[in-house]
Amino acid sequence: MEQLKIRHILGLRDMSAEEIGFILDTAESLKPILHRHIKKVPPLRGRTIVTLFFEPSTRTKLSFELAAKRLSADTVGISKSMSSVVKGETLIDTTRNIQAMKPDIIVMRHSMAGAPHLIARHVDCSVINAGDGINEHPSQALLDMLTIRDHFGSLKGLKVAIIGDITHSRVAHSNIIGLQKMGARVAVCGPGTMLPPGLAAEGVEVMMRVEEAIEDADVIMALRIQRERQGLPLFPSQREYARKFGINNRRLRAAKENAIIMHPGPINRGVELAPDVADSGRSLILDQVTNGVAVRMALFSLLIAESGDERSPDMERQV
Repeated sequence: MEQLKIRHILGLRDMSAEEIGFILDTAESLKPILHRHIKKVPPLRGRTIVTLFFEPSTRTKLSFELAAKRLSADTVGISKSMSSVVKGETLIDTTRNIQAMKPDIIVMRHSMAGAPHLIARHVDCSVINAGDGINEHPSQALLDMLTIRDHFGSLKGLKVAIIGDITHSRVAHSNIIGLQKMGARVAVCGPGTMLPPGLAAEGVEVMMRVEEAIEDADVIMALRIQRERQGLPLFPSQREYARKFGINNRRLRAAKENAIIMHPGPINRGVELAPDVADSGRSLILDQVTNGVAVRMALFSLLIAESGDERSPDMERQV
């Protein structure tokens, strides 16, 4: 595969395994830049990337902005409080005005599922979904897959156990899609109030006990409790959640001896993960953060560095 023939990165559902693999390979090739003394190369010099974040973010926003700077792109960050949306302007009008200033890529995070898909239909530049409601978070799943592949050499045949709030986690949704496309088995576990219907029909193994979900697992991915998306409480207390679903060393005995621990962050220590697990040698949480910059560098590079100013018709397909 010589180039990524898509215009937007909106989700993994319509992306092929070949395209996912190509992105991961590209990210791998760019990782050495992050370890240089001078962490900057010129391929996106003169390009402009706008980060449009309508939700709080530390890792994702900084990761996208650092990725752009590593490739010498100019970056402009806009938050909800800085945008004219707070004055009553529609999201479409806001993005059309941004488009009129001729950016090359808009990176968008929004609490409404489908918001990046909506603006992608109204702008000429590429759009990257940095998380939309409870729908998807494609770049997070890509960095997770890169982290797993770096450790095991391949994703095919691995068992990945995802523990926590599956219903409200866009990270879980993108990972389930991407991991299955790449040949991994996916098992999920969480409170019954946090497990969406239909997962078994999609080939996901649904477990009610953590010990069953992580039995023989190669990867254990704990998820943050998404209180801001839940509305009414879906479990009695954090203490009760930690007792029944928190990952601790006792529970890890059911997993493979070389199983790794992952978490998209931010961690609620002592709730989703025991502190000694989060900080153990099995934890690849900080590797995920580093790989996030490489994956986002790859997305920027593939979307605009190799395509030039003109796009062929097949670049118009949206993913």
